[in-house]
Amino acid sequence: MATLLKCYKPLLPFQSRKMHIAAAVNSFRYYSRSRLRARCLSTIGNSKSTVDIKVVNGEGTETELRKQQLWLHNTMSKQKELFIPKVPGKVGMYVCGVTAYDLSHIGHARVYVSFDVLYRYLNYLGYEVKYVRNFTDIIARANELGEDPIKLSRRFCEEFHQDMTYLHCLPPSVEPRVSDHMPQIIDMIQQILDNGCAYRINGDVYFSVDKFSEYGTLSGRKLEDNRAGERVAVDTRKKHPADFALWKTAKAGEPFWESPWGPGRPGWHIECSAMSAAYLGYTFDIHGGGMDLVFPHHENEIAQSCAACRESNITYWIHNGFVNIDSQKMSKSLGNFFTIRQVIDLYHPLALRLFLIGTHYRSPINYTIVQIESASDRLFYIYQALYDCQILSTQHDEASLKDSIPAETANCINKFQDEVLSSISDDLHTPVALAAMSDPLKLINDLLHTRKGKKQALRIESIAALENTIRNVLAILGLVPASYAEALHELREKALKRAKLTDDQVHQKIVERDTARKNKEYDRSDVIRKDLAAVGIALMDSTEGTTWRPAFPLALEEEQVTVP
Repeated sequence: MATLLKCYKPLLPFQSRKMHIAAAVNSFRYYSRSRLRARCLSTIGNSKSTVDIKVVNGEGTETELRKQQLWLHNTMSKQKELFIPKVPGKVGMYVCGVTAYDLSHIGHARVYVSFDVLYRYLNYLGYEVKYVRNFTDIIARANELGEDPIKLSRRFCEEFHQDMTYLHCLPPSVEPRVSDHMPQIIDMIQQILDNGCAYRINGDVYFSVDKFSEYGTLSGRKLEDNRAGERVAVDTRKKHPADFALWKTAKAGEPFWESPWGPGRPGWHIECSAMSAAYLGYTFDIHGGGMDLVFPHHENEIAQSCAACRESNITYWIHNGFVNIDSQKMSKSLGNFFTIRQVIDLYHPLALRLFLIGTHYRSPINYTIVQIESASDRLFYIYQALYDCQILSTQHDEASLKDSIPAETANCINKFQDEVLSSISDDLHTPVALAAMSDPLKLINDLLHTRKGKKQALRIESIAALENTIRNVLAILGLVPASYAEALHELREKALKRAKLTDDQVHQKIVERDTARKNKEYDRSDVIRKDLAAVGIALMDSTEGTTWRPAFPLALEEEQVTVP
């Protein structure tokens, strides 16, 4: 890697990972018999919801780009702002990654699912996105665990990647690791020293907050609020209690690197400033992370980046809210700490994702068994409806289908698409987008199962159009499974595990219930149904016999009723 000094340019050219969401949506176009058009999802919008951007190409020719407006809440301004990238058509986004020394928890899941939705939506809108997410792989506590710090970190980086795959989080464009960027970090610290904004003490280097007049702008904190011992280290050698370490002298048993100030390792905050500048430059569009990073991490990032380069500027600072457990802050000390693996051991990973995007990303989210069960139940309902659509569609020759749908279906699709785009464009309001799915799903089930629906003209065309539309929206939200059949099977397996039953045991209960009904032992039949419903197994009677599906546990419903 090149040595990076002063206001250096990014190491890599601006590139984005290829996405196919928009392409899939663009292919959708249906008409009603009265030629009422169900509009392509990527072209919905009027003059109030789109923005015209003029671009001058290399030949000096001016062209116009028309994009859906996107509004994002900027922590810096404390309000929603229209998203306008620094370079038309391109977006640079940096999200602070994990310190890889243990399995990731559901607080991590919320951060990276939230920014995955933003990444997907920016790609859907047609932007080239360069998404950078780092790993902090300098693990001071590795000595306590008796492991090589780099090997320990590498192992948990891979575990993190597996978690992100489970949750359908797309890989970022670049995933830099701190240990690979020591020259860039040292160069930046030296530049800050040369600019008179830091000082040395016995092998340590500290940033002088008094040298940066805008310190506290992001968090709204004043310097006098930063008293020693309160979120800042107690060190009487510092000129100001809020001064923070850029470089720490080596300690016994900890990893270290050589530097102009002696052997040591970087402070936490300088890592992200150096790596974001290395790949995106000092000025880029979006910097994100959890709300807990606003202070001190992101506040300190701003200070040191500006001290290294006066032109440093990040337009949008975006932060997601906290995760609470049963209305209490998640904490190992409280015994309410859940890793992603612990949750997905009992629930489908996409049920966890659905739960996470079911609350607006900036609001606190409360993880409870009731909430995750509700998300799992909803996910099964969605996938079952779409699976039934696919099964019915495969029974008909595609060539025989007409390129039109009834007005009722077209209106439902257009309304759904308008609500999805307007809600996600309004600071990623995913709960509204998810709620908007109710009407098209209800129409699907009417067409599939009701007497009136089965008689409707162009029924198969309507079902195919509705399934295609919902699937395209699920792609934007990161909720499309490898196959509906596989996802339904996995949801059933997880439900059996929670109920502590096997599929054979459930079928045995069904046989016992059928026998009781034949013998007119209806009380016994009702007890079997209710016992299964209590643990989340719902029996479904039809002319073909009795089957079962996962459901919200009746025992939880009864608990909710009894709670005052």
